Amino acid sequence: MDPVHQFIVNDLIPLGRVADMKLAFQNSSLFMFVAVALIIGFLLIGTRARKLVPGRMQSVVEMLYEFMAGTVRQVLGEEGMKFFPFVFSLFTFILALNLLGMVPYFFTVTSQIVVTASLALLVIFTVIIVGFVKNGIGFVKLFVPHGVPMVLLPLISLIEIISFFARPVSLSLRLFGNMLAGHIVLKVFAGFIGTLGAFGFFGVLGAIAPFLMTIAITALEFLVAFLQAFVFAVLTCVYLKDALHPHH
Repeated sequence: MDPVHQFIVNDLIPLGRVADMKLAFQNSSLFMFVAVALIIGFLLIGTRARKLVPGRMQSVVEMLYEFMAGTVRQVLGEEGMKFFPFVFSLFTFILALNLLGMVPYFFTVTSQIVVTASLALLVIFTVIIVGFVKNGIGFVKLFVPHGVPMVLLPLISLIEIISFFARPVSLSLRLFGNMLAGHIVLKVFAGFIGTLGAFGFFGVLGAIAPFLMTIAITALEFLVAFLQAFVFAVLTCVYLKDALHPHH
C-alpha cells in the first residue's frame, strides 16, 4: 500500500566494491537494458520486410521515424538532421522507459532523478561541445544578447549564463517530477480500491469511484509518458539550435 515503495532501487547482482563505493547491477539497470532491447527489436522487426505497401509494424516504425524527423527539421532545419540519430535515440529510449513503467510490478526508471539528470547532462554537454566546435569562441555570443545597452550587459549576460546552466536542472526535474507524481497518484487511487473492497457490499460500491479514477489516470499517464519523451526531444532540438546559431 506504500505508494513510494515502487520507486525503491534494489540490487540484483552484487559486483563488489571500489574504494568506498558498492557496485551492483540493479533493477533500474535491468529495465534500461530491457528498453534498449525492445527498441532494437521493434525497429529491426518493423523494417525487416521493407515493403512498398507497409504492414502494421512497418507503418508504426515509419510514422515514428517521420514524426521525429519532422520535429528535427522544423526546429533545426535540414542542417540539424545530422543530430537526428541522437534526438531519435533519446526520444525512443525515454518513451520505452516511460511505457515500461506503466506495466504493473515493473520499475519506472525515469522516476529516478539520477537517470533523468544524467540524460539532461548528456544533452547540455553535447550542446556545449557542438557550440564550440561549430562556432569556436563565438559560441559565447549566446550569452550576449544583441542590442542590450552596455550598462546592462554584465547583468543580462549573467542572467543568460545562469539560465543556460539551469537547463539541465529543469530538463531533468520535469521528466522526473511528472513520472514520479503520476505513479504515486495512480498507486494511491488503486490502493483505495483494495481498501474499500474489503468492507463488503457498501465498500465495493464505494470503490467504484476510485476504480473509475484509476482508469482515467492510467489513460492520462500513457499520454504523459509520450508527451514527456516528446518534450525532452523538442527541448534537446531547441538547445542544439542555440549551439548551431548562438546569435539572439
